[in-house]
Amino acid sequence: MGKNNVSVNHRITPAPQYFTGEEQAVIASAGSEFLSKLFAAVWRIKLRLQFTGWLQYMLPVVAALPFFVVAILAGSQGSWSVAALLGGVAAGLMVMFVFDLITVKFRLHPAERLPQRKDTMNLFDVMRSRRSCRSFQPRRMTPADLAELTDVVRMYSEAPRIGTSAVRFEYVAAPLTVWPTVNATEFLVAIAPRQYDRLAVIDVGRSLQKIVIAATRMGLATCWIGPGADQSSIVQHLGNRFNPQQDHIICVCAVGYKSCYIPVFLRIFNRQLYRRLPLSALFFADAALQTPLDVTAPPFSRFGRTYEVCQWSPSSYNGQTTRCVGVMGDSELPQFDFYTVTASRYYAAVALGIWCADWEMGCAALGLHGHFAVLSAEERGVQPQLDLLPRYHVSWLPEAN
Repeated sequence: MGKNNVSVNHRITPAPQYFTGEEQAVIASAGSEFLSKLFAAVWRIKLRLQFTGWLQYMLPVVAALPFFVVAILAGSQGSWSVAALLGGVAAGLMVMFVFDLITVKFRLHPAERLPQRKDTMNLFDVMRSRRSCRSFQPRRMTPADLAELTDVVRMYSEAPRIGTSAVRFEYVAAPLTVWPTVNATEFLVAIAPRQYDRLAVIDVGRSLQKIVIAATRMGLATCWIGPGADQSSIVQHLGNRFNPQQDHIICVCAVGYKSCYIPVFLRIFNRQLYRRLPLSALFFADAALQTPLDVTAPPFSRFGRTYEVCQWSPSSYNGQTTRCVGVMGDSELPQFDFYTVTASRYYAAVALGIWCADWEMGCAALGLHGHFAVLSAEERGVQPQLDLLPRYHVSWLPEAN
């Protein structure tokens, strides 16, 4: 991990007026230096806990400490009822901490069953049933599931891409250093060329999302991991399958069987991420993203639940950085242009690729055929924009049925 340059906003108490201006500046500087060092120390502790696998369990402890302190202060003042109440809350939080350690960290719990496959579900229900898994069973995939997943990875790795650069997915069976997922021991590592190619990054998201949905139908759990993955840990386990002169790791995807034993922190984390913007904030009728698209009006209504599965597509920290513009052309079906609304070079491009995959699979399920192409501003009928936001990337063009 590289060094983090963090600026800290804080207030310095004004020095007494009998100090000179120069002396006041020295005092303020000393206070600023102290707070900066304190913040940096806390940040280092956080990173150490994160990448040693302890941060996921520490939330109850952090929450319990203030209750313990106030309980002690209340007891010292003779407020025994308040002290007992606050002490009870703190004790309850510590019980949660111990329970998480026993059941998740040290894996002392009854054996869990393998999940059921979803072969009888329609594609849209499979896609909507998929959730990011934060806690995995410690067992490895069965030989049958691993063989089936390997075939799926090969199929989508060799499928036609939007760009021209090759991308690939390497299977790693090792406890990589990742956060916040716990007990994951099997991963797919997404690798693109080292020289930056935005279409290659989009292809990573598009291909891996199709693999993820196929794994969901198999009953497997998955979790996209980008900023929470330790690159050095991944490179070490890849060995000679990774060439630092030619390859760049885009992200990893944990895969395996979901566990019902989840640290309380991750339960809260999941709830916070399980929110989505409305369709009116994601689909538009103009390239300026000002007029929401009426997805219920013909011919846009023909795309049905395809809008919904894109709305629920995963993205880094649930940023939802993709937007889509529906445009009527010469065909009876509209064209859809995909944009990003942040300048992120990697995570926004991966998220856009995920949207492309969900859009493509949803359209195919409805019998609506099309293909992706990168169009010029003139071909899209808009004014050229360099790298301004929102930034256009690719279009879905309908084909005659």
